Amino acid sequence: MGSMEQVKIHIRRLKKNHPISLPQYMTEGSSGMDLFASLEEEVTLLPGERRLIPTGISVAIPKGFEGQVRPRSGLAIQKGIGLVNGPGTIDSDYRGEVGILLINFGKEPFTLRNGERIAQMVISRVFRSILVEVDELPPTQRQGGGFGHTGV
Repeated sequence: MGSMEQVKIHIRRLKKNHPISLPQYMTEGSSGMDLFASLEEEVTLLPGERRLIPTGISVAIPKGFEGQVRPRSGLAIQKGIGLVNGPGTIDSDYRGEVGILLINFGKEPFTLRNGERIAQMVISRVFRSILVEVDELPPTQRQGGGFGHTGV
């Protein structure tokens, strides 16, 4: 059984008097670490409402990597909770608090408590592109077909 490649991420707790769980992988095969809400008091999201939820942490992701913030599938299926900007991106030069922009797509109000798992973060390699302007692009079989051109 192969082991996953690892990268070291420095992490800082922002509220010393308000302990919060650090992100954690919930199973051996998880690609994402769960992120936890850092709340002084409960937050209720009404249907259609969006709110920036603090995590109480900041991270230093090495150059050449990013943190992708994704919804939790359990919250999505059970409560209709998603991310407005999902997946969100944590750049390698960002040092502020990690905030999760949740939205309630459900039909019922959703109450969030301190310490609840609200999203997941996947660490991925990134590549800087070098754009080369040309008059013609190399042809492909598909060409310009998009948005369902191969059928539904």
